[in-house]
Amino acid sequence: MKKLIILFLLLFSVQQSKSQELETILLAADDASLLTENYLNPAMKGLMYSMNGGWYTTAKTHKKFGFDITINANASFVPSKEEMFAFIPSDYTFLSLPNGETSLNTVMSDNDAETEIDISIPNDNGTFKVASFDMPGGITEDLPINAVPTPMVQLGFGLPYKTDIKLRLVPKLNFDDSVEANLIGVGLQHDLMQYFGPLENLPLNISVLAAFTNMKVTYEIEDQNTEDEVSVTNGEAEFKMNTWTVQALASLDFKIISFYGGVGYNNGKTTAKMKGDYTLTYDVEDSNGNVIGTVDESISNPINLDFEANGIRATLGTRLNIGFFKIFADYTLQEYNTASAGIAFSFR
Repeated sequence: MKKLIILFLLLFSVQQSKSQELETILLAADDASLLTENYLNPAMKGLMYSMNGGWYTTAKTHKKFGFDITINANASFVPSKEEMFAFIPSDYTFLSLPNGETSLNTVMSDNDAETEIDISIPNDNGTFKVASFDMPGGITEDLPINAVPTPMVQLGFGLPYKTDIKLRLVPKLNFDDSVEANLIGVGLQHDLMQYFGPLENLPLNISVLAAFTNMKVTYEIEDQNTEDEVSVTNGEAEFKMNTWTVQALASLDFKIISFYGGVGYNNGKTTAKMKGDYTLTYDVEDSNGNVIGTVDESISNPINLDFEANGIRATLGTRLNIGFFKIFADYTLQEYNTASAGIAFSFR
């Protein structure tokens, strides 16, 4: 599972490599959920923070029936402390690490080395079900920077009362023969300067923004290795993400250049599920460590995880105005700091 994250336009998917299959973590039995959660956590949080970026490049709203098309990329930087997670033996019932290791790589580590994990589950008559699997390393060697990127395409449209509606919409797409994804996002931005009388004529603009994004990705888990300890029937990974943000915006808008910023709050929730039927094969050892046989166990829909990301955010940015063509970049301070950059075509 060297490659775990592939981001394609607005889409997030989980993908396996030929050398390591995601489902082998299921051999960890009751410990599989916690191990998977710790491994994926920085990618899930980074994606949620990144999805809340790029909603605006000015606090100024369109005139009625004005519109813009914005293309940008957000990248949420993973803190260095999130590249590893502590392996605390007391948190796990059946797992142990070789050589006294005390930490494991997360998916957003720049160390792609795999770590063997041993499993020993008490069985009947003093015997144990035993197995081992290779916990994957990080993937950031395959990324330009240690950040979770989310490209965005967005339409803004001017409504009456100096309010803009913003839309992010990707219809259901199928790609890579195993991934299906769709995204919808809606935002509203309302101008406040209209209530300040003569101040409305200043280059200063103030507004408020509220935005919501929903994304769903499903990935077919195929049984690529029929000779390993895990067999798969109707396997599927499913991710559902909901994020929202509320912000107060301000900008200084001149003919050639704009300076903009905002402060507000982010919230995001993600559910990650592994569905399907799985057969796990363990060796059976006696109390002296001798293998005396094998045993199969069947499980269904084994993983159901929840991730959250929330907190205060503050953004500063600038935009170059060349007629209807705009070039912009900004930086957001939050738990996972986020950079955004892109272009826009704006009219009225």
